[in-house]
Amino acid sequence: MKIHIINLVSVLVLALAGCAVGPKYHRPNVEVPSEFRFAANQSTNSFADLPWWEVFKDPTLSHLIRTAVTNNHDLRQAVARVERARNMAAVARAPLFPKIGYGGGVGRGRNALFNSPFPSMGDTGSSAQVNLNAFWEVDLWGRIRRMSEASRAEYLATDNARRGVTIALVSEVAIAYFRLLQLDEELAIQRAATNAFTGSYQLFSGRLDNGAASKLETERTAAALANAASILPQLELGIANTENQICVLLGRNPGPIARNAITNQPLEVPDIPVGLPSELLRRRPDVLASEQRLIAANATIGASLANFFPQIGLTTFIGKVSPELSAFTAGSANAWNAGASLAGPLLQGGQLRAQYRGSKARFEEAKAAYEQNILTALQEVSDALMTRQKLAETRVYSEKAATALASSVDLATQRYESGRSSYYEMLQAQQELYPTQRAQVQARVGELIAVVQLYKALGGGWQGKDK
Repeated sequence: MKIHIINLVSVLVLALAGCAVGPKYHRPNVEVPSEFRFAANQSTNSFADLPWWEVFKDPTLSHLIRTAVTNNHDLRQAVARVERARNMAAVARAPLFPKIGYGGGVGRGRNALFNSPFPSMGDTGSSAQVNLNAFWEVDLWGRIRRMSEASRAEYLATDNARRGVTIALVSEVAIAYFRLLQLDEELAIQRAATNAFTGSYQLFSGRLDNGAASKLETERTAAALANAASILPQLELGIANTENQICVLLGRNPGPIARNAITNQPLEVPDIPVGLPSELLRRRPDVLASEQRLIAANATIGASLANFFPQIGLTTFIGKVSPELSAFTAGSANAWNAGASLAGPLLQGGQLRAQYRGSKARFEEAKAAYEQNILTALQEVSDALMTRQKLAETRVYSEKAATALASSVDLATQRYESGRSSYYEMLQAQQELYPTQRAQVQARVGELIAVVQLYKALGGGWQGKDK
């Protein structure tokens, strides 16, 4: 018995000393710039290090985001996928440990076949057995370890994908909310325009009836009123659609959304630190997920290579077997067995070689996807930086234009009332003012949305937990 134990220990030591076949994973060398393009403030700190509740100061928006993170169905699916991947990783790791089972049975019969393994020579007899058995595959070539490594990497990739869904959800809620505030303000501006043109039309209509105004002036006023009024249903439709979009993101039925006014939304400070490009690779969930898929593909190569080598298994059996129930507890009923098995491929019709080559091709595919994700991440950050910069410039000019046009409308109205100009001068000023005011609101909201897109591109939005 001691010899068996010594042999078993020797095999265990040999198995533990064995290394997994296949290539070791090394992160691909990817050329990353030292700084982001269009970044005005380079720093080791990053805007993305802030949790979303410190970025979006609007309490109403923060409440909407919390609700979405709790109830959104896409995010729930992502969480379920993570749980499934975690359990699949546990399944892949389980063969590293011995499998232990039990069994037993009792019987009585006359035929020797049914009384096996104790022939009764045609006599009626009884039999009983109970056993505890174990099996363990010696992972000498690392096949199981490589499969476990691949499953764990897939689990981590799925978890990072969940983080990606979270940051996308936070960004979508914030963007839709700001769009809703924009539409509210545009609707208010357009209603003011409609009221102004309504007053003008009533004035000219009355003057036309009294012969003090021309038909041309009255028709131009009516056209201006109709054009202004025609935009109102479009804005109201946009508001309803945006509210429905937010409701779906919140995981609830379509309906109205409570919100604040755009005037209560402070713009971010001009200089937002973006951090270093190298830090982006450790923060962006999609980049992290693609690298984990690359790690899984690399481990699959090792698992495919290990299939070329024999599989070694250890089995053991201990229990009691007796032809008579009365002798079942006697020492003569004891039974045990220990053994080893070896099985390996000889002729597989090229299957193993094709699997190995396929795993290498999968690695190359995952590597290309990883490198592409890095380029996409750098592009999105650069695009967001430039968009925010240019929209900030646009906002400044649109504010100046709106202020100047508001003044011109007042002057044109005074000149018309004093008889120093025609109605067309006042009409032209009004027709330029209201679209410019709407453009001013669009530029302001566009800058807010650009900040959200920059935050998303930098990989922010999911760190930590809301206090």
